[in-house]
Amino acid sequence: MDERQLGALTVSALGLGCMGFSQGYGPADDERSITAIRRAVDLGVTLLDTAMSYGQGHNETLVGRAVQGRRDRVVLATKFGIVRGPDGVRVDGRPERVRGYCEASLRRLGVDTIDLYYLHRVDPEVPVADTVGAMGELVTEGKVRHLGLSEARPGQIASAAAVHPIAAVQFEWSLAWREPEDDVVPAARRAGAGLVPYSPLGRGLLTGTRPAPTEGDFRSGDGRFHADNLTGNLALVDAVAKIAARRELTAGQLALAWLLAQGPDVVPIPGTRDPARIDQNAAAAGVRLTPEDLAALAEAAPREAWRGDRRSFAAHGVTRTR
Repeated sequence: MDERQLGALTVSALGLGCMGFSQGYGPADDERSITAIRRAVDLGVTLLDTAMSYGQGHNETLVGRAVQGRRDRVVLATKFGIVRGPDGVRVDGRPERVRGYCEASLRRLGVDTIDLYYLHRVDPEVPVADTVGAMGELVTEGKVRHLGLSEARPGQIASAAAVHPIAAVQFEWSLAWREPEDDVVPAARRAGAGLVPYSPLGRGLLTGTRPAPTEGDFRSGDGRFHADNLTGNLALVDAVAKIAARRELTAGQLALAWLLAQGPDVVPIPGTRDPARIDQNAAAAGVRLTPEDLAALAEAAPREAWRGDRRSFAAHGVTRTR
């Protein structure tokens, strides 16, 4: 698989989002999940994305098991800052807690160094520069190689980059969620950071498979999957599927190829539990879209729809917690 740069960090053009192996999409089977992760690595996917909050540590432990004997073939990215516990979910970016969170992640992953360490959410009670300053100490100590931010605003990205180089900024971005193009994308690029889109397949919608959220699936509470909202959103899905069929691609492959075409600094991290879908997604890294393809997709999912009243995919009660 082709490689790309996230700041000074070299990774595969596509990564693997691992959250769904532990939470968000209903019950999962650990052995099948490990098979999927290892299949991705065998296909050349090097960037594996997890977080301490996913399954309250379960996900990091799972990823650690999957990469045993393969550590030199992967780039491990994890996050801190979202804390899940008996009392619910909170954000914690206090500098004095950063080292403890990192060391706990290292233990769960079973490694000595985290390649890319993200602040999962900026703590509204703590200046982002203070949190990133503490993260930078981990780089000096060799516990972490590179730093990232997840779901940060443009001003926060600039403040963080003034303290320490930021290799990557992670945020939701897809043909069905183009809002970041107006502010987050240019801010990340000004800071010299690579772009890591999560939910690049619209949380399953853009695959064209008509996902039906079940119990334990966080999409059950996501307005974009219900009633009239879903009907309207599926018009976009149908348009993407028709364009994909002309190229003999799946809708998901086309959606990933579109993101990859947005710049050499874009590294989407699709997630799936299905080893067969792992193969499909990996193949998208080799797709080159023509100007005609891009024009057709621009008509199907115009950027202008994300301005004004935004009567499109994102306007329908979307749940952003991740």
